[in-house]
Amino acid sequence: MKKETCVNDFIRKVRKELFGKGPERIQTNFVGNMAVSMLYGNLTPTEKFIARTPEGKEMVHTARTRMIQEIYSKHRPDELEDVIGSKFVHLFSDINIDDDIAVSVFVFDRVIEP
Repeated sequence: MKKETCVNDFIRKVRKELFGKGPERIQTNFVGNMAVSMLYGNLTPTEKFIARTPEGKEMVHTARTRMIQEIYSKHRPDELEDVIGSKFVHLFSDINIDDDIAVSVFVFDRVIEP
């Protein structure tokens, strides 16, 4: 199985466990020591309902970005490290609530070989 597919499957599993719904589509590319993943169709029906107001959008955005960053800071993604073949260093993550698109940039300790 290709590394990109393994990374996508891992992301989908983690997000489904954390939020009750995984992304509908994920596209991952490797750039140097980073795995850059675009995630489409992330929000649950409840989050979409909450995000109908500016305050709700901010709440969903904050909850999603903080929860994702917290999970990776507390739990080393051993399964992902095994697939990539290097140690996980940091995650940068953001989501655009209006377009329901998220990005996750996984930084590793060395260049990722295809």
